[in-house]
Formats: sequence, structure tokens, C-alpha cells
Amino acid sequence: MNTSGHRSIRTPPLSRRQFFGQMAAGTALGAAGLSGQRALARRLGANDSIGVAVVGLNGRGQTHLQMIAATQGLRLAGLCDVDPAILEANVGKVRDRGNRVFAEPDVRRLLDRNDVDAITIATPNHWHSLIGIWACQAGKDVYIEKPVSHHLWEGRQLVNAARQHQRIVQTGTQARANPDVLDALAWLRAGNLGAIRYAHGMCYKPRMSIGKFGHGEIPAGLDYDLWTGPAPLKPLARKNLHYDWHWVHDYGNGDLGNQGIHEMDLARWFLGNEGISKRVMSVGGRVGYEDDGETPNTQLVWHAYDGPPIVFEVRGLPKSRDYQATASLWGRNMDVPAGFRGGRTVGVIIFCEGGKLVIDDGGESLVAMDSQDKIIRRFEKRDSERGIGWPKGDRFIFENWLSAMHSRRWEDLAADILQGHTSSALCHTGMISCRLGLRASPGEILEQIQSDRLAAENFASMKEHLERNGIDLSRSKLAMGPSLAFDPQREQFIDSPPADALLRRKDREPYVVPEAV
Repeated sequence: MNTSGHRSIRTPPLSRRQFFGQMAAGTALGAAGLSGQRALARRLGANDSIGVAVVGLNGRGQTHLQMIAATQGLRLAGLCDVDPAILEANVGKVRDRGNRVFAEPDVRRLLDRNDVDAITIATPNHWHSLIGIWACQAGKDVYIEKPVSHHLWEGRQLVNAARQHQRIVQTGTQARANPDVLDALAWLRAGNLGAIRYAHGMCYKPRMSIGKFGHGEIPAGLDYDLWTGPAPLKPLARKNLHYDWHWVHDYGNGDLGNQGIHEMDLARWFLGNEGISKRVMSVGGRVGYEDDGETPNTQLVWHAYDGPPIVFEVRGLPKSRDYQATASLWGRNMDVPAGFRGGRTVGVIIFCEGGKLVIDDGGESLVAMDSQDKIIRRFEKRDSERGIGWPKGDRFIFENWLSAMHSRRWEDLAADILQGHTSSALCHTGMISCRLGLRASPGEILEQIQSDRLAAENFASMKEHLERNGIDLSRSKLAMGPSLAFDPQREQFIDSPPADALLRRKDREPYVVPEAV
């Protein structure tokens, strides 16, 4: 069976038997069609609107709809979601506002439409790269949510597809387009806080139990085979199909790849680390409750570079056991280091010889502090100064994407797909170390990492956090992952076949990421 790329489907909705028959016949998107679509993209003038379809309408898909409406030069062309109830509800809202859009549950038919110049992707993670690759092959530009991949290999394939088909592919790490963040980056690199020592990324965000049900109900009318896509087809083993997939390895990447990718990207960017780290180690587990989730809710990751390292931390439990009943989705009652605005702690601290830079909430707040935690500079401009009434990153990154689609230069992108792939890869390699880990007591973990002062100090803080939440560390499910050497050029581990085996998934036919893109 030819699985080299996206197939052209120009017929009305097909039965599953008809569709797989066409797939087996190998009907492919012709070179003439691709060249015609590329020519159309090149002909777009400065005043032409770009027709965009949004794929995936829950969560971040709602922000995509708002940003397309707010960005002059983008035009909402269509909506796509495999859940018919979600699709119908959103089509109704959009049409009530006077927008004429098409509705399509299957992204493959959407990609055949000539009235779609670009797509945004806000599906579950396990679909991100494959849809992105199909879109590039179909001559569409792409805005893709983070992480750009479910596993490392397919992320590299998406980068290759973007370059080969000359597509403009923007990653949803929107802080890279925030002028305040750029100001702080330039100020830091000018040496105002001295040499950089390391970056500490934090995702302190409460994630309470999703329950232990062992099964769930598929929403009425939803094609579960299509929702599952390239992942293994299994019975629904959790109560909620939507969102809780984040905590199941077949579809999501835990909070390391959900929220944490933003902070991992900022940490790598501010340190000037261009590639994937040369060594990674992680410790973590799902502690504090028993549920249907699989990914860690408590995790530490250490990334070693030739330059300053990155330490990353996920805390899914609140500040202490006393706050567990009052913890909310937005992270109230979490541990809040100096420099953060309070409420929730999601950000990065860049530790330097002369102080630190605190990047809070994806760059919505940035402050520089001296070694005594006294604020010496704020990097914040009032929204009214720029006419922005929305979180700065979202607004600016869509405007940047539009500009690059007109220039046809991927170099103009604030968050080009290569940057998205590299930062996503740091999340993947960190999770791989944790998944290969063996259960260990806190004493055994400290014994293994005591030679690294930074690792030992951060694990001690994590241990205190768990103790405040009433976790019996003698019965802890924490796993101590191996220290894995990595070759950034080959994008493979060194002398670790078990780790290499987790760099890629065996996709399920016909939803296969192609070897040749």
C-alpha cells in the first residue's frame, strides 16, 4: 500500500469500505495540483486575504478562531472536527456572525479544497505531525499547536516536509512573537545580569485525578477510528474522550508536552541552545492518587549542553495537602517563587551571576531581579501602547504568520517549525528517560544524582513538595530514569536501543507518517 502522502478525495463523504478502497488503489495528490496551489500562494498580494481552515475546535482551536477574526488579512474558510456535536455547535456560532464557512469532519477531504490556503491544527497531539505533513504535501501553509509532534521522529519529518514543499509552518509557541520577550532577551544577552548559569522551567499547575473508570462512552456520531488515527486502536479506557487524552501515552505527552513545552522552548531560547541536548535524565511519577492517567504529574528533567543546562519541573499537586480541595485549573494555591505574579506558577527563571530574569506566564510578565530578589527592571508595556487587547503572544504570532505567508520566507517566522521541533524533542527525550526509569526510593535517587549539585537541590525541593502533600515517600512510585547520551545531529540516542525504540511509533494504517515526505 502506498503511504507516501496525502490522498486526493474529491467525492461526497465515503463509506469506510469505499474510502479504504481508494486508499488501497493509491490515489495521490498530483504534482500538477501541488504546483498550481503553490503558484496561487505566490500570487497573493499584500491586500489579498488568506483562507484558513481550523482543524480541531476544542481548547486552543477556540483561540485560533478568535485570532483569525482579529487578524486583518486572514479569512476563516472552514471548520473541521471529528466530533459532530462540536463541529455543528461551532459552525452555528460562526454562521450566526455572518461568516460563510464549510464544515468537514475529515481533514483529508478538507486538504483537497482549493478555497483553503492554510490550516491551523489544534487536534490531540498524536495527529499533529501527520496532518501537518499532509497539509504541506497539499500545498497549504500551517499553524500548528505545540508540541508539534507526539514523538521525535515524526517532528523531524514535518520539518523535512515544510522545507521540501516550501511551506510556511508556524509553531504555537507564541512567546517568541511577544515584543516584551524580545526586549528582555536582548537585554539579557547584552550582559546586564552577567553570565548565565542555568534555566529553571516550571509548570506548577494542579491536575487533579481524572478518576479510575477503566472505560468511557464515545460521543454520539463520532468516528472513533478516525479520532484514534495513527495511534493503536483500543477501547476507550478513561471516562472522558476529550482533553484527558493528554495523560495517556498513546495520544498525549503529559504536562511536560502540554503546558511545559512553552517553558522548555523559552528556556532553550534564552540560553542560546540551538539543538537538542547531548544528555538527558528524568525522575518522576504519577503520585497522590490512583486513576486512569499514565503520564507523570510530578517530574524533574535535566538537559545537559556544552553551555548552561536546563532543569525542568512539573508539579501537578497543589502547594500542600491543605490546598488540595481548593486547587483550580488555573493553578491557585501553588508554590510561587519570587518574581511571579501569584495565582499560578508557569514560567522560567534564568539564573545569572548577577541576579535572575523571571519570565512569567509565557512572557505576559517579565522582571529582572538582583541577587537579593529586588526588582531592577520590568519588561512590560501597556496593551494600550500597542493597541492590543489580547495576550500579546497570541496576537503577534498570528500577525507574524500572515506576514511570512506573504513574503514566502520561513526565515521570517518567529516560531519556525524547526524551533518547534527542537523544543518538542526536549520534552520527548525527557519523557523517554522517565518511562525507562526504575522505581526508587528518595534516598536511592539522591545517591545517584548527588554528584550534580543542581540536580540534587531541585530533587530535594521536589521531595519537600510531595511531603507537604502527604505523599508517603517510602511507598513512592517515583521512577529514576537513566542518564541518556544523545547525538543531536543524528537525532538518536547513543548506545541505548530501548530509548531509540521510543523515538518513533509504528503508525496504524492508513494513518502513516511517510518515510519520504
